Amino acid sequence: MDKNEVLKQYFGHSEFRPGQGDIIDHILAGQDCLGVMPTGAGKSVCFQVPALMFSGTSIVISPLISLMKDQVEGLRQSGVNAAFINSSLDLWEYRQVLDNASSGLYKILYVAPERLTADGFLSMCRGLDIPLVAVDEAHCVSHWGQDFRPSYLKISEFVEQLSKRPVLAAFTATATDIVKDDIVRILGLRQPFSVTTGFDRPNLYFEVRPTEQRNKNAVLLGIIREMQGRSSIVYCSTRKNVEAVTDFLRLNGVNVRSYHAGMPDDERRSAQEDFTYDRCNVIVATNAFGMGIDKSDVALVVHYNMPKDLESYYQEAGRAGRDGSPARCILLYSKGDVRTAEFIIDHGREESGLTPAEQEKMRLRDHERLKQMTFYSTTPRCLRHFILNYFGEDSPAECGKCSSCNAEMDTLDITVEAQKVISCVYRLKQRGRSGGKVLVSGILCGSESEQIKEGGYDTLSTYGIMKDVRQTYVREIIDHLELQGLLSVSDDYHTLEITPEGDEFIRSRRTLLMKRSKRAADISAITQFSNSDGVEDPELMKRLRELRKKFADTLGVPAFVVFSDASLRDMCVKKPATKQEFLCISGVGSVKAERYGKDFVRVVSEYLNEKNS
Repeated sequence: MDKNEVLKQYFGHSEFRPGQGDIIDHILAGQDCLGVMPTGAGKSVCFQVPALMFSGTSIVISPLISLMKDQVEGLRQSGVNAAFINSSLDLWEYRQVLDNASSGLYKILYVAPERLTADGFLSMCRGLDIPLVAVDEAHCVSHWGQDFRPSYLKISEFVEQLSKRPVLAAFTATATDIVKDDIVRILGLRQPFSVTTGFDRPNLYFEVRPTEQRNKNAVLLGIIREMQGRSSIVYCSTRKNVEAVTDFLRLNGVNVRSYHAGMPDDERRSAQEDFTYDRCNVIVATNAFGMGIDKSDVALVVHYNMPKDLESYYQEAGRAGRDGSPARCILLYSKGDVRTAEFIIDHGREESGLTPAEQEKMRLRDHERLKQMTFYSTTPRCLRHFILNYFGEDSPAECGKCSSCNAEMDTLDITVEAQKVISCVYRLKQRGRSGGKVLVSGILCGSESEQIKEGGYDTLSTYGIMKDVRQTYVREIIDHLELQGLLSVSDDYHTLEITPEGDEFIRSRRTLLMKRSKRAADISAITQFSNSDGVEDPELMKRLRELRKKFADTLGVPAFVVFSDASLRDMCVKKPATKQEFLCISGVGSVKAERYGKDFVRVVSEYLNEKNS
């Protein structure tokens, strides 16, 4: 079979997504590869298809138990012999997998990086025909990535000790140039074919909802209720917030679990399984619940707190809509989130293996990333355009599928206000002083705080010249000036500095405009985009989900392993009446058609008969 036939027979798709076919071709040709593909872009297919076409057993190195389990279950449902080796196996199970692998039973074997040096594993691998080693979440190899894991440094040593060097393929969702260079160097990729696919996820609706801290719980509850029981993830920045938000939602009747690194392993495992197997529809978590989550039918991701960087935000938001279904990604932004993130950056754990100079470099890098995350949270521009531009990708200035594009905006002339702000920063500098956004806005608004009086800032000529304006609005203007490059924030004390562009602006007296939301985004449009299953027959969709759950419960697997929501939606549209028509459904391969086709076709037929009677 060629790669297209493999894709259809085992995975039920008639064509490859962008980048997949090229990567597969180069792997099959024996060339190392590096794939940078966003969450939900189909990285797994890039190594699963060639693994099925190669002779022997391909090794997939993956960081999380849950990811391995879900992917292996999915492969088995599609008729592929696959297994995993990680800490969840007891000694007997571990030896059983080794024995089966030694006899060549598996086409694909998933393994945690910590297991590469385990007793018996390396010796077993030396006796195997291993054509391909695929490294998932490859950014974990770099100190400069978001999820550095020392165990990933063992991978190149493992590959070198095999009897024959296999093709080596590495995959990650987001990677800077520094991280990509680290992946190539540390893993020992040889002249790799590199692909960076488009980062756009058209099925995701992005929304930033400015929310006062005291109102976040109520806003979140309203959003959760709008989703009508659909699978949802709520990310919080601290364990304390996770527990508090979980308790609040539970008291208000939401079927919710919590997840964070401070919980015992068995409780975390139980929470994740409850969510994966649809025993609860909402999970509240820190970023510990992120990488490796492969639940394809997540319809909503809410960030209760602003993340520290856009890389993390986009990867976490990307847990939504992995099967291509419409989904919502909402950030509840409050200015207190910025201070929390700054504290975490400045007081986080020291990175092992880094010199003090490297640690300081990483701290400054993290502050710059936080600045960009803050710009995203406050920009009046298209959110999708902002994200894609951050990752170096061109896109239309407006997408029509985000809260900024769907909001009514006022265009304000802030020329005079901007001049006053810059003048205040200049007057501070004249006195040999400096200040951040809080101090500058306080001076301008005539604050009578102790800091203002004790510092003598109330004697400045700019003191109180914006006393009729709220401080929060002044800070909006300061943020806009920073976004426009007229002001900058120093790396050390986070004080405001006038840039050369700011000097030029003062001299030129040119007009400066700022867009500001007139009202909340069009919620009805958002709801229509994201809460709908995208089908004309919601009753049929309901019946198909019930049948899918019945099979899933019998098999002891998550529902999406049987069929994704995208497959069910395609059934609602095409309404297959025969096994051959069922094979034309997206995500239906020959094994699944044989296993499930008769029952799903029957449900469709019964529904149509009832509808037409």
